[in-house]
Amino acid sequence: MTLFLQQLVNGLALGGIYCLAAVGLTLVFGVLGFPNLAHGAIFMLGGYVTYSLLVDGGLPYVVAILCAALILAVIGVVFERLIFHPLRKAPHTHHMIATVGVMFFLIAVVQEIWGTGFLRMDSPFAGRLTVVGAQISWQRIIIIVIAMVVLTALTWFLKKSVHGQAIEAVEQDRTGATLVGINPSVVSMVTFAVSFALVAISAGLVAPIQLLSPAMGESLNLIVFAIIILGGLGSLPGAIIGGFVIAIAEVMASTYISVAAGEAAVFVVLMGVLAVRPTGLFGTVEQR
Repeated sequence: MTLFLQQLVNGLALGGIYCLAAVGLTLVFGVLGFPNLAHGAIFMLGGYVTYSLLVDGGLPYVVAILCAALILAVIGVVFERLIFHPLRKAPHTHHMIATVGVMFFLIAVVQEIWGTGFLRMDSPFAGRLTVVGAQISWQRIIIIVIAMVVLTALTWFLKKSVHGQAIEAVEQDRTGATLVGINPSVVSMVTFAVSFALVAISAGLVAPIQLLSPAMGESLNLIVFAIIILGGLGSLPGAIIGGFVIAIAEVMASTYISVAAGEAAVFVVLMGVLAVRPTGLFGTVEQR
């Protein structure tokens, strides 16, 4: 029971990381209609920027994460204006090719600035909390708390703010949103900013328990794509629930079977759900 509780908390912490990353990818897909294949590279960049602000800049941990999120949000707007806005009338395959270019560009930038080796960012929240015999690190508790706060703030932003409601309107009906005066160009910029900020926060949270490397975003890319397919393409609730389901399945399989089984569990769960619901947990079939 002690081991189960400890691994359940680890799964919830990992789920918080996956949710933030998956929601950012879901927003871009919902608004612009194409998957951002550079999402893992953006995650990697967020981790390195947080590292520099914390270690080299001397900022407090939470402040470093928030500043990294702001920096990545600005980068997201720049990329949207310079790369994706000119392609707005092109086929989606052109956008996907552009995201591959962004991925290789970001990896090259990180290797040039920080090198190709591994970097370690120590957690400022050292120590563990004992709950019913289970040893739970404070860093994982912080991850869960901050992830819940960010997801709650994001929900408020999408439901109550003008820009958030505009994002949801464009997701539901781009043409209709344009007819009522919503500017899709502005919505695209805001969406990229929010997406980049979310993935930067997720990277900053996980960096103290995972070594930084230029390849750290590769595995996340596969998992996050599995999550948004599991939850239903374009569904924010699906991305959140899918993130926690995938994370807990991965952690439990790694603990009770093997590490290889944990990696396979992600796709076993995905195939199992799609066999029952081909559109994902919250996906809907388009009416033609």
